[in-house]
Amino acid sequence: MRFPALLGYGFRPFFLAAGIAAVVLVPWWALSVTGGVSLETPWPPALWHGHEMIFGFIGAAIAGFLLTAVPSWTGQRGFAGWPLALLAGLWLLGRLLVATSAHWPLLLTATIDVAFFPALAIMLVPPLLRARNRNTPLLLVLLALCIANATFYWGLHRANWALAHGALLAAVNVILLLLTVVGGRIVPAFTSSALKEHRGGRLIRTLPGVNALAIGAMVAVALVDLGFAHSKVAGVCALAAAIVQGIRLAQWGAWRTLRQPIVWVLHVGLALKALALLTGASFAAFWLHALTIGAAATMILAVMTRASLGHTGRPLVVSGPTAFAYVLLSAAAIVRIFGLDLPHASYAAVITLAALLWTAAFALFLWVYAPMLVTPRADGKAG
Repeated sequence: MRFPALLGYGFRPFFLAAGIAAVVLVPWWALSVTGGVSLETPWPPALWHGHEMIFGFIGAAIAGFLLTAVPSWTGQRGFAGWPLALLAGLWLLGRLLVATSAHWPLLLTATIDVAFFPALAIMLVPPLLRARNRNTPLLLVLLALCIANATFYWGLHRANWALAHGALLAAVNVILLLLTVVGGRIVPAFTSSALKEHRGGRLIRTLPGVNALAIGAMVAVALVDLGFAHSKVAGVCALAAAIVQGIRLAQWGAWRTLRQPIVWVLHVGLALKALALLTGASFAAFWLHALTIGAAATMILAVMTRASLGHTGRPLVVSGPTAFAYVLLSAAAIVRIFGLDLPHASYAAVITLAALLWTAAFALFLWVYAPMLVTPRADGKAG
C-alpha cells in the first residue's frame, strides 16, 4: 500500500509539526500577553506556554529526530505508513485538547497528552532491542519526559503551581541532557565541516573522557534541580556544567566558529544560570530562555534543516533563507534574554519583538522545508 510522501519517514510529519507549532504557539502566547487574546485554558498562562513549548514544539522535534535516527543506528527499515500516522495523530490530538482545555476534563487532556511519549517508545523499542544498539538507553529520556508531563498534570490537578513549574524545569533539564549527548556526536561534525570550509584540514580534537564528564555534569544539574531548584547549590552545579561544556567546546575549536550558535549557546545558558543563582545579576535573570530558545530551539532548527536536506536526497547546502532563519532565531534569543536591560524597554515590547523574530525564523523554515517534507525524495528513492 502506498502512503503520501509525508508519511514516508519519521522526520517528515514531526518536523513539519514542530515548524507549525513554532509559528502558532509563540504568537498566540505573545498576543495573550500583549493583546488580551484568550488562551482558552484555565491553566496559569505561563504554565500553558512552558508546557506547549516543551511537550508540543520540542516533543515533535524529538520524535522526528528519534524516528529518523533509530533506523540509521540499527540499519533497519524506517518508520512509515499508518503507525506513523497514528503517532502523529496522537500528538496533534494532544495539542488540540490542550489548546481548548477550558472545555474538557483535565483527566481527558492529561491521558491523551501523556500517552504520546510511551507510544513513541513502543515504536522505537523493537528495532533497538533487536539490534542490541548502544543508543537504547536514550529511551530513558522518553520515560523521564513522560514522568515530567504526568507530574505537571498532577500539579495542575492539585493547584500546586510550584510542582507544575518544577515538572517543566525537570523536562527542560532532560532535554538539555539529550542535547548534550546528541550534540557530542553531531556538533563536532558540523564544526569540522565549517572549519574545513574556511580553513582547510581537520582541526577537531577529542580529549578522553570530556564527553562523559559533560553528560555527567548535566545529570547532576537535573538531579539537583529536582530538590534544590533556584538555590545556590543549583548555581554551583550549573557553573560546573558550564565549565565542562566550555572545555568540550574548546577541544572542538569552537572559538573559531562563533558564527555558529549551536557550538556555544548551551555553555552560555548554563553560565547565565550560574550567575543568576549565585550573584543575582539582573542581566542573567532570563537564563531559562537562554537554555530553551537559545540552546534547545537552535539545535532543533539546525538538526531539522540538515536532516531534512539529507533524508530527502538533497545536497547538504544551507540556503540563504535558512541561514537567515538561524540569525533570526539567535536574535530572538538575545532579545528575550537581555531585552529588558535596555533603557526604557517594556515587557510587552520585548515579548512582541522576540516573538516576531522567532516566528519569522520558523516561517522561513516552513517556507523552505515544508515542500520537501510533503513531496517525494529528490533522488527518487523511498523514504
